[in-house]
Amino acid sequence: MKVLIIEDEKNLSMALKELLVCEGFLVDTAYNGTDGLDNALSGIYDIIILDITLPKMNGIEVLREIRKNGITSAVLLLTAKSETEDKLTGFKSGADDYMTKPFVSEELIARVWALSRRNTMEYVDETLRFGDIELDRTHHMLKKGEKGIKLSAKEFQLMEILMLSKDSVVKRDYCISKIWGFESDIEYNSTDVYISFLRKKLTALKSNTVIKSVRGIGYALGENE
Repeated sequence: MKVLIIEDEKNLSMALKELLVCEGFLVDTAYNGTDGLDNALSGIYDIIILDITLPKMNGIEVLREIRKNGITSAVLLLTAKSETEDKLTGFKSGADDYMTKPFVSEELIARVWALSRRNTMEYVDETLRFGDIELDRTHHMLKKGEKGIKLSAKEFQLMEILMLSKDSVVKRDYCISKIWGFESDIEYNSTDVYISFLRKKLTALKSNTVIKSVRGIGYALGENE
């Protein structure tokens, strides 16, 4: 589950990031509205924590642009304002929840978890299928029939992205940002390494499903004839 924090108070932003990382979330940060919007428009985030009072572009403007561009990430607004009118403006602009500073960190974590559960309701099927294979999202198992192989965390995330995309091409940059985050200094070819691991596991399962490399673009699932 990926979270973007758009908050200009760096100490608060880093404290929130540390709390969320300890809860198992992958977290990126931005310190002004323009940079935050650029990150948000990537569409890779499940939840966005957005301060209303931001330099360069305020949070309401960011939120409106996010929704105008079809981004469905859950948005939790943070602000020092508590007037009803401000809350209504936020909700009318597309916010999912609202917290007023100062807040208790435990409550924010609880609200983020609630938003994450609401977000995953879009994906009700715990088993993804493509060709002759299944991906058990509860136990991180790749299966063919009765035979299954356990996937590592990164292998699972990569296979989930491919299977959710069906036979569409998934860009390499999208895989990197979705799994490791924009702030990661991961090597560019690291995705190829995990693709190789997945191919070996597909071979071990004697599956007809293959992961195709699309030169200069990314990857797509397909089937051997």
